[in-house]
Amino acid sequence: MTDRDWMSAVLAAARPRAVAALVRYFRDLDTAEEAFQEACLRALKTWPGNGPPRDPAAWLVMVARNSGIDQARRARRQSPLPDDDRAVSDLSDHEGPAVERIDAADYRDDILRLMFICCHPELPATQQIALALRIVSGLSVAQIARAFLVSDAAMEQRITRAKARVAKAALAFETPGAIERAERLAAVAAMIYLLFNEGYTAPGPGSDDKTALAEEAIRLARLLLQLYPTEPEVMGLLALLLLQHSRAHARFDANGESILLADQDRSLWRKPLIAEGLALVDKAMRHLRPGPYQIQAAVAALHTRAASAEDTDWGQIDLLYGALERMTPSPVITLNRAVAVAKARGPAAALDMIEPIAESLAGYFYFHGARGSFLAELGRTKEAREAFGRAISLARSPAEAAHVRREIDRLAVSAARGNATSEGVEK
Repeated sequence: MTDRDWMSAVLAAARPRAVAALVRYFRDLDTAEEAFQEACLRALKTWPGNGPPRDPAAWLVMVARNSGIDQARRARRQSPLPDDDRAVSDLSDHEGPAVERIDAADYRDDILRLMFICCHPELPATQQIALALRIVSGLSVAQIARAFLVSDAAMEQRITRAKARVAKAALAFETPGAIERAERLAAVAAMIYLLFNEGYTAPGPGSDDKTALAEEAIRLARLLLQLYPTEPEVMGLLALLLLQHSRAHARFDANGESILLADQDRSLWRKPLIAEGLALVDKAMRHLRPGPYQIQAAVAALHTRAASAEDTDWGQIDLLYGALERMTPSPVITLNRAVAVAKARGPAAALDMIEPIAESLAGYFYFHGARGSFLAELGRTKEAREAFGRAISLARSPAEAAHVRREIDRLAVSAARGNATSEGVEK
């Protein structure tokens, strides 16, 4: 492994703790980022000869803190630093005292605070994700832009706007109380969930970066579980992401076209991720405090435990989605439940279920795709074709559109066979 390789790995691992502590100290996202970058540059100069310090994060915090103070002093012509702000030599291992002042509890609160800032309710969801990727994960603007399929300039502007909104909101940087912690946990979990969903998309331009988003969400979920090791909803969140991501290698064919869950080669599902996810589901359920992430993880677990598509317990999935509907009512949850109902009780029951949500999901690709499938199973070919046509118009990627076109082709083949059978009977 080269110097660049091991230093990149160490710097990436230290970034969340270091930047979070710097945000607390400077109370400004830009200043914290710039100071951290300066510390990284010094690390690149000194670590190859000396090796990494005992606690890289503490070393980076101290060097970055001094650098930021020096920058501010030069800009504002401030008086000399107080005694407790003495500069730390890059060449020495002085992180020990830093650890005493910036202990594990501080790091824990700092990271939560940083992630909470990134998912401030005043920010649109896309800005929340972009800001979290930039500040917490340290991805470049170019990487994030490729993942969102926008230009570098557009993403830079998006992140700049998000930072400006955060600054304008004048958020408190003090350690939150118990109620605020609960709110923070929910917001951070939602941000990680949104981040994973952004990465869990069909392949296309920027697909490698989108995969990186899903993996980054899993990394943050692991971090959140370290911070809240007894919280069942955090266990459920991580389990859900692991079980979903375990199928990544089987979701698309060589041409990048999507493969339905029922048609996937289950030997391609990643067993280590599945084993970890299933263990987390079982552990979370033992707390007897079910929540939305736990229920979704339980649904994913049922799919994973089925040896084949035919072995899937759709009745149990129907019940789980029913519980999720009562807990967090949503048209999308109802649609997901309808898919299970179609398997367990037939497409007619599923169609009846989604009729009341047709208006609210009129612009949702998956609604029209599911409705088309239900109609096709009932032999209502003309209506199914219309539904599939609407789905194609709402497709977000070529893979989604190609999948629906295959469904239309199947309808055409089925109709042709039906006509040939009718002609044979008449003869």
